[in-house]
Amino acid sequence: MVTAAQTSTIIYPDSDGNPMADNTRQFRWIVVIKENLEILFDADPNIFVAGDLLWYPEQGNNKLRQAPDVMVAIGRPKGERGSYRQWEEADLPPQVVFEVLSPGNRLKEMAKKQQFYNRYGVEEYYVFDPDRLDFHGWMRNQAGVLEVIEQPENFTSPRLGIRFELQTDQFTIYRPDGQRFLTPTELAKQAEQQRQEAERQRQEADRQRQRAETAEARLQALEARLRELEGDLTSPRSKETGIPWRDFRTSDKSDS
Repeated sequence: MVTAAQTSTIIYPDSDGNPMADNTRQFRWIVVIKENLEILFDADPNIFVAGDLLWYPEQGNNKLRQAPDVMVAIGRPKGERGSYRQWEEADLPPQVVFEVLSPGNRLKEMAKKQQFYNRYGVEEYYVFDPDRLDFHGWMRNQAGVLEVIEQPENFTSPRLGIRFELQTDQFTIYRPDGQRFLTPTELAKQAEQQRQEAERQRQEADRQRQRAETAEARLQALEARLRELEGDLTSPRSKETGIPWRDFRTSDKSDS
């Protein structure tokens, strides 16, 4: 039995010494999934997304842990963490977990992970093998057990709203709005295109404003000229003779 004093002195390491990924393909997919989920839920302060973060489900046992490649904890605030200590997180486990396989993963290792996720409350568990282009998923059923998803190649996550599509030559994840998950390079290019489009719209708005100001100045000048002409036509001598006041002035000068 672990006492309160012993619990307070237990250290929960932030690293298990294992690399995040074994190769570039695995790393790229981990980053794609994690970053796109961050973007998708950016506006919700109570959805926490993490990659390769140690999850400790029970206080007092620092040996009981897993570091999912990507995990999503719905109902937990965003913020920095060295590890996910469940007893400090309102006792909420991550509801959704992703594992991206590499050639170094072993069947026994993956079986242990599945048992861990099943035991400690994960609701959706997805495994993608980018080398074999293989995708599988499990979802917690009414009996409280993770059950195999029969057709994961065209499946929408109930918790996240994202859709998985596995075809013969590619695996694609789609946002709820139908846009696919993008790589960091694609996201950077998209951001640059959006910046350029915003700049184009700003310049166009400036041109329209300048044209409007020029048109307004011309209108004001025309109105001033009309008022001047109306003044000539309505002067006292113009009314008596029908000759504009300006012509009277010209006539006076010639007579003199």
